Amino acid sequence: MSSCRRSRTRRSDPGAVTVESALVIPALVLFLGALLCGLGAFATQSLCQDAARAGARAAARGEPADEVLRVARDIAPGHARVEIGRDGSLVRVGVSVPSWATGVLGLAVEGWAVAHVEPD
Repeated sequence: MSSCRRSRTRRSDPGAVTVESALVIPALVLFLGALLCGLGAFATQSLCQDAARAGARAAARGEPADEVLRVARDIAPGHARVEIGRDGSLVRVGVSVPSWATGVLGLAVEGWAVAHVEPD
């Protein structure tokens, strides 16, 4: 029995690696950018919701509108808009951020809270 040894030739094609890298790296960078924008929008949403809750609590305690705005703006992102409304025994506070401020994805982010006005 004779043993045949096959010689394996190893082909190296550096051009294939370059093409694969040229396609994969931009896709990964784009995915990472979208992921970071999404996380930023999520963090901004949380800040807006927290600011709306704090503003609604302050309004429910009977604080003046200037104080309610100050409380909400202290927590909200710097470019947020705060709205205060009252409907009978309920106060509504909304905090919104323009879509341009949340990054490339252009997501509109807002948070709303409602509270009952506390009796005197």
